[in-house]
Amino acid sequence: MRRILHIDMDAFFAAVEQRRNPELIGKPLVIGGSGDPTKRGVVSTASYEARKFGIHSAMPLRTAHKLCPHAVFLPVDYEEYARVSEKIKNILREFSPVMEDVGIDEAFLDVSQIDKPPEEIAKEIKAKIMQETGLACSIGIAPNKLLAKIASDMQKPDGLTIITEDNIESRIWPLPVRKLWGVGPKTEAALRGMGIETIGRLAVVLLDTLIERFGQSYGRYLYEASRGVDESPLVTHWEPKSTSREITFQSDISNWQDIARTLAELTREVACDMKQAGYKGKTITVKIRFSDFETHTRAKTIVKLANSADEIRAAAFDCLRRFELKKKVRLVGIRVGGLEKA
Repeated sequence: MRRILHIDMDAFFAAVEQRRNPELIGKPLVIGGSGDPTKRGVVSTASYEARKFGIHSAMPLRTAHKLCPHAVFLPVDYEEYARVSEKIKNILREFSPVMEDVGIDEAFLDVSQIDKPPEEIAKEIKAKIMQETGLACSIGIAPNKLLAKIASDMQKPDGLTIITEDNIESRIWPLPVRKLWGVGPKTEAALRGMGIETIGRLAVVLLDTLIERFGQSYGRYLYEASRGVDESPLVTHWEPKSTSREITFQSDISNWQDIARTLAELTREVACDMKQAGYKGKTITVKIRFSDFETHTRAKTIVKLANSADEIRAAAFDCLRRFELKKKVRLVGIRVGGLEKA
């Protein structure tokens, strides 16, 4: 029987800001963009006090400001959050060498080979993180990654939840299907159209029905996930498949030269990222989002792997010329895929 822990830092960015400025504790706090709610940007993290007003991640800052005008808005300080995150990940490695790093504020640990009750390990982890960083986390314990991730979200903040195979029916099945890892708004809407709103309701649908509606791979995933089945291992090392950069303009623009100049700068940044990480790529994709939020991409695959700004920029400009720029542009982005070690 595997014993998997999912460690999820509570409102991580906001918590880091509150730790270094205690005057922010207890106040509705929103982290995102440049920290100016009158400008474009999205919410990265909101404190629990701000969430009571309906503010959530990925919401436009302007919308968050309307919901809670008296909230404190701060810019994203990614360098500081990454520093604290690395400190937390080093703490986790002290408890088990089998760790999957799945984001700046979360990770999985496999403690199956540790001769100690998993809840005791979880309590020690929570105490150690609090002692060394002053931050709280929520931990889910389960036989697999899927259930552990669901569990960590069940008693936030500062929670500790254990899910076993024996209580999947009583604790997992009543939850909405959106709680399943990998189920987004489109799948949620499709399932709702089939009369399926809870995980339990999904669990009684025939496998053939799900495969017919969602395809072989995803249909089978939904069938197994609804039953709490997940045999996926912890990925302790992974190679990136792509790298990207994008920017949202504060005001929509229509000048082709401004767009090209921005794309050239993003290309330079991506090329620098690739060289520092030691990768080359061959598929260059340019993304344009127009003022009406309609989004299009154009891609080009070059003959040889490259990480030079000149080669990537040439391909990116070839892509840019294939867009019809009849509307104002809101966002420009570039992605280099097919990465391989240089």
